[in-house]
Amino acid sequence: MKIVIVTGMSGAGKTKAADWLEDQGYYCIDNMPPKLVINFVELSMTNGMDKIAFVADVRGGEFFSDLVEVIDQLKNSEGIESDVFFVDASTPTLVRRFNETRRHHPLASGKVTQAVIEEERARLESVRKKADFIIDTSTMKVADFNMAMRRIFLGKEGNQFNINVTSFGFKHGIPSESDIMVDVRFIPNPYYVKSLKKLTGNNKKIVNYVFKSDLANEFVDKYHALLKDLIPGYIHEGKYHLNVAFGCTGGHHRSVAIANKMAELFHEDGYRVTVTHRDLDFIAKGISKK
Repeated sequence: MKIVIVTGMSGAGKTKAADWLEDQGYYCIDNMPPKLVINFVELSMTNGMDKIAFVADVRGGEFFSDLVEVIDQLKNSEGIESDVFFVDASTPTLVRRFNETRRHHPLASGKVTQAVIEEERARLESVRKKADFIIDTSTMKVADFNMAMRRIFLGKEGNQFNINVTSFGFKHGIPSESDIMVDVRFIPNPYYVKSLKKLTGNNKKIVNYVFKSDLANEFVDKYHALLKDLIPGYIHEGKYHLNVAFGCTGGHHRSVAIANKMAELFHEDGYRVTVTHRDLDFIAKGISKK
């Protein structure tokens, strides 16, 4: 029997998760006292039910404190495969969602404040530590959420993870959407070579100039290896894409060449990759072949 415990922060998307699981054939039960979960599972096994999802959160009040013990019981039960799916979002996002929709929060009688959200977060910490999967819905649209659910529960692997690589120039500002920003101004600058000044990092002459630097090659090798090691952690924490931005002075030479090379390596790893050269006169999608 397959059991999924859906839990997490109020307003983060537990109802959407339960709806998705129901569409996959799970029998979904919302807000059952955790102590009754084991009894219901035993009853269901005798009736041939093979997929059940329980939604449990702080609405259960004092009953909710039993959830950690129930999770441990399920993990140690023969014939049961259980997962704990924790839905999260940032505190500012949750405050905004509740106050925009005027929804009632189980720990607040009036306006939802940051203190209310943080109190709930503290109460859920012991359950969060038991989670097999954590998903952060702060910036997710419905399609993104559904894609993340498919990846987690339908066996999709890391090649469904999106890596969005951007090049930019610091003199035009740092991309606000970046998860990781890397300054590549330590690499020798082709801008000061008269014959290269008007070219871009999409040109083979610029690429050759940038990568004749041992430091540039060593950086790409080591940074690619580092991000490869980190990506499984991002996936486990519910992230479905990673935005990595490489910046040089103007965003035309070094950052473009480095971004293209990193994108090429991740494409070879089997990830879905997009490339945006923000400060060129055009936007390139995919991996440059120039």
